[in-house]
Amino acid sequence: MEKKYFFFDIDGTLTDRTTNQIVPSAQLALTELQARGHFVAIATGRAHYKAVPLMETLGIDNMVCAGGGAIVIDRILRENRSLDLAKAKQIYKEAQEAGVGSLLALDDSINVYAPNDLFREQVGERKEPTNYVINSTLDIDEVDAIYKMYFALPKHGHEKLPSQDTLANLYYVPDYLMYQFDDKNVGILHMMKQLQAPIEDVVVFGDDVNDLVMFDKRWTSIAMGNAVPELKEQASFVTKANTEDGIYYACKKFGWI
Repeated sequence: MEKKYFFFDIDGTLTDRTTNQIVPSAQLALTELQARGHFVAIATGRAHYKAVPLMETLGIDNMVCAGGGAIVIDRILRENRSLDLAKAKQIYKEAQEAGVGSLLALDDSINVYAPNDLFREQVGERKEPTNYVINSTLDIDEVDAIYKMYFALPKHGHEKLPSQDTLANLYYVPDYLMYQFDDKNVGILHMMKQLQAPIEDVVVFGDDVNDLVMFDKRWTSIAMGNAVPELKEQASFVTKANTEDGIYYACKKFGWI
């Protein structure tokens, strides 16, 4: 049997979006793939600390997380890359000068750091559990790594910061601008390099536009039946919907289980 290296998106692929629970047949596929000797990992935009519990629940030991900025092999964090520090600091300084509320993720935790509470005053709480560490003496020039940044710049009706687009940014929610590493493809390539495995043996599963980046023509890319049209167009194969046992169906069809 030829060993394959599987990378699964989470929401809408492994999980049912209506319940946020793992699709039972998807869990069965993960178990059977590993029993057959395949390498199995999740590929997610979630930070390492946030993704670990799900990885453990799934019974797997590997993941590309933090949007591709971090990789875990055998439950050991092997790599966790931060944003370009000079560019991140410049954007942050411009936000401070403009009076825009800002939050910095400076470590692998639920904490975010700020010199004041302007962010919450301007746009409210972040849309996920957060511990706000307010430190009036925070000196951006003393910071040696920034993993994520959040700015109180709603999606509509604001002026851009001069250096805003020097780093890739996105709106997961329309209330605030977010910066994070966002290239799961790079994470997969780094993982395969560490494993010293051929990239043509990679298989990825996904369902949404944020998975487009990992649908690389050099390997097998499988779109769920519930995937967006853009992803299906780039896929090597379109399987059934995730809640219709799409992962298990594809793995059986290709003889991986």
